Amino acid sequence: MAGEDKTVSGMAGRYASALFELASEAGQVDKVQADLGRFVALLEGSEDLRRLVKSPVFSSDDQSKAVAAILAKAGIDGIAANLIKVVAANRRLFAIESIIRGFNALVAKSRGEVVAEVTVAEALSPTHTSSLSSALKDVLGKEPKIAVKVDPAILGGLIVKVGSRMIDTSLRTKLNAIRTAMKEVG
Repeated sequence: MAGEDKTVSGMAGRYASALFELASEAGQVDKVQADLGRFVALLEGSEDLRRLVKSPVFSSDDQSKAVAAILAKAGIDGIAANLIKVVAANRRLFAIESIIRGFNALVAKSRGEVVAEVTVAEALSPTHTSSLSSALKDVLGKEPKIAVKVDPAILGGLIVKVGSRMIDTSLRTKLNAIRTAMKEVG
């Protein structure tokens, strides 16, 4: 379809779109986004929760019960909690992070924000963050919202993703390019 929104796609995109519509109609976009942010923080802080979310070994009933208890303990309720419970019941909990990213992208788009996902080898200092922000502002024409992800596996440099555009200046990518070139020579 020509007019279809390409911000999110696939199964996770359908959940994210439905969640965004529900939150918008209820006037609770900010609350849902905050609740989902807390759930992501829980995921990042607990290896056991990540295992529960990602592992196909757990039944939907086990996942649903565990998630319901975690949400209650964390004080996450309403639309966000209902979404997470439905996703668990439908055996789609493995996609919750993609669903949340899609929801956040839809929120940013509705607000006219530009989100830059930046992957770095180690945490950025405030000076580096402001330099990166001003460089991205020059390129994009508006102030970006920067989401930083630390991944030591890239060794150095950074990977910047804005929408469908990606710039990869990571040391890992450069070393892989050199390795490939050396194989062709030898």
